[in-house]
Amino acid sequence: MNKIPYGRQNITDEDVQAVVETLKGDWLTQGPKVAEFELAFANYVGSRYAVAVSNGTAALHLCTLALGVGKGGKVITSPITFAASANCVPYADGEVVFADIDPETYLLDIVEVEKLLKAAPKGTYKGIIPVDFAGRAVDLEAYRKLADQYDCWIIEDACHAPGAYFIDSKGAQQNCGNGEFADLAIFSFHPVKHIAAGEGGMITTNDEGLYRKLLNLRTHGIQQDPAKKIDDHGGWYYEMQELGFNYRLTDIQSALGLSQLKRAELGIATRREIAKTYYQELKDAGFIKGQSGIVPGHAYHLYVIETENRKELFNYLRSINIIVQVHYVPVHLMPYYREFGWKEGDFPHAENYYKNCLSLPMFPTLKHEEQAYVLEKINSFYSEELLEVKLFNK
Repeated sequence: MNKIPYGRQNITDEDVQAVVETLKGDWLTQGPKVAEFELAFANYVGSRYAVAVSNGTAALHLCTLALGVGKGGKVITSPITFAASANCVPYADGEVVFADIDPETYLLDIVEVEKLLKAAPKGTYKGIIPVDFAGRAVDLEAYRKLADQYDCWIIEDACHAPGAYFIDSKGAQQNCGNGEFADLAIFSFHPVKHIAAGEGGMITTNDEGLYRKLLNLRTHGIQQDPAKKIDDHGGWYYEMQELGFNYRLTDIQSALGLSQLKRAELGIATRREIAKTYYQELKDAGFIKGQSGIVPGHAYHLYVIETENRKELFNYLRSINIIVQVHYVPVHLMPYYREFGWKEGDFPHAENYYKNCLSLPMFPTLKHEEQAYVLEKINSFYSEELLEVKLFNK
């Protein structure tokens, strides 16, 4: 069996042709394809506005700047996420505060968030960054109610969840990133994500003021709209009105993203079928402590199991070319964040999850025989034949 990675991009002939056509055109950096991609993506998630940027981390950074964390402002997020979800806060001179996860959903636990907000004077916390971890949509309606009580903004980290949704209290489908409850939402187009553009990110919102500010921050803080300039020296004149960044996306990446977006729903449907197979085959296994359930609206960027002898299983599967992964090392236990006083024992659910979690291969082009091979090898690892191997590797 050839190597089976945990994630893999799928580049079709149509994708290649879309990029080639752009390469033959007049624009390589930020041009008409960027605007086209922004419009198509906003339509896909159901938001009013979308701003394309260089990557998901840049998207998070611009969001914290646009919303105004401020010196020492506190922002709550999950410890089970990629470090960028937390790093964006100190980028904007703020302070990250972590809250534990719900062990059933792996999402930021709203009960723990509420405890933090209640225990501090109003205004201490500026915002909340819930993460749609693994592709499972956060109930942002509940978070919006809580955030409004404490004057907090919400950034939805939806990097794992384009096309995911939850059902609100009125029975309506709420797409991740649609701007109904979060002030801003961010997405990533890294190669292992649903929409692979090599690199790239997107910010979505329904707030026109935030949208305009993001456009400025994306391009050095430079304003070129004559109606919004302070001075006018002539047709050549542009103004830098605030400190911004070069976080632009290229037309090349946008062309690839647009092509990928056309088959995004098919990809999610396939991921859901793969998830269903994993769930059915493993749900009664004695060595499984937990796993991603079958949840309506889940986009299954990852399929996660919690299992006994995780380290030994990880090493065994990798030794036979099944490239499983661990998502994630808790952010609060990273050396950088330990310097701020975070330590082991702070978040028991997150830490227990980390000790047992393993992400299995999950991508739309995963073949039936490849998934069957993965399942066969997981089961065989826990059989009597490999007991000695497990004990030896402890």
